[in-house]
Amino acid sequence: MVVAIGAHVDQTDPVAEATARGASLVQFFLGDPQSYKGPVVTYADGAAALKARAEEQGVDLYVHAPYIINVATTNNRIRIPSRKLLQQHMDTAAEVGAKGLIVHGGHVNKDDDPAKGFDNWRKAIEATDIKVPLLIENTAGGDNAMARYLDRIAGVWEAISTAEGAENVGFCLDTCHAHAGGNPLETVVEDVRKITGRIDLVHCNDSRDEFDSGADRHANFGAGRIDPDLLAGVVRDAGAPVICETPGGAAEHASDFAWLRDRL
Repeated sequence: MVVAIGAHVDQTDPVAEATARGASLVQFFLGDPQSYKGPVVTYADGAAALKARAEEQGVDLYVHAPYIINVATTNNRIRIPSRKLLQQHMDTAAEVGAKGLIVHGGHVNKDDDPAKGFDNWRKAIEATDIKVPLLIENTAGGDNAMARYLDRIAGVWEAISTAEGAENVGFCLDTCHAHAGGNPLETVVEDVRKITGRIDLVHCNDSRDEFDSGADRHANFGAGRIDPDLLAGVVRDAGAPVICETPGGAAEHASDFAWLRDRL
């Protein structure tokens, strides 16, 4: 089975990072993932040059939005800046020619009705000029998360299905997050597809922690707690491009790619 496999890399020269790994796709941040300051293109020649070089080299670029974005929350001081930051990263992701912008599902506060979070996702989709596919990623922890449990993912999807621009929203399935979040990898691809109708990208990661631990700690393949056959099974069943967010640099990632390919 031929699957495109790449890795999360440093943003300074993503195409060079792809070449170093023998990869046809890479994912990177645009600036500090813990900052509201807005996206920064650190590629020396700028966004347009990065887009042109990636196209020339046949490398697909994916951008991961900052972790702090939470468009679901009822807290205006977080939700409103999050929407602004999401649009800024969407705009810059389009400038670099990204194939998708990945964003975490966010969460509501302890005493909030989850339905408020679902509706805030709908409002965020309607408020965003979606220029490249927006891929919502499942998350590992938090009882009030919007994308940890399948029923919450279903709530988000039902809400955004009525929003203008919903056809440009896809799903990124993270194996570590699914495992740590308590979603069996044996069925997670089928379970997610029943809800979303699609899986656009797989974040394939082993987990340092046990099933349903709620802990988001990635491990290299074979060094964590996930059955190797289950990891490979998710990749096979999803049939989508794969990004490894595993520890290390080019050598470790190349080893992880080989490990995974041997099992496909």
